[in-house]
Amino acid sequence: MPTPSMEDYIEQIYILIEEKGYARVSDIAEALSVHPSSVTKMVQKLDKDEYLIYEKYRGLILTPKGKKIGKRLVYRHELLEQFMRLIGVDEEKIYNDVEGIEHHLSWNAIDRIGDLVQFFESDEARVDTLRAIQKQNEQDNES
Repeated sequence: MPTPSMEDYIEQIYILIEEKGYARVSDIAEALSVHPSSVTKMVQKLDKDEYLIYEKYRGLILTPKGKKIGKRLVYRHELLEQFMRLIGVDEEKIYNDVEGIEHHLSWNAIDRIGDLVQFFESDEARVDTLRAIQKQNEQDNES
């Protein structure tokens, strides 16, 4: 299994390839706010671990293993953002909250969160009930 740092790189590489058709070291560095030399070291490690194929000065491509993990990591991130919105987390806090927890949850927990999101979104009345509870709790906390 990849480390959390490896996951961040794989996820970002997957996103860049999906959006642009390619991922350059400079693009990855900019997206992750790291130095290009750090990207090169990690890309070499990911190549060694068979998540991608890297050729110096030519670029990189994800292996089937890398694509599968990248797709799942993007799904995890998007699902957690969806979950945070659903439970009423302030929009400006969602990204950092997701970044803070995504590496610490098991895939089983991610799947259960997916089930919960599906449960709420399959019936708008459930979301309305949750909002009413939240509103009541906020009023109770103010008194």
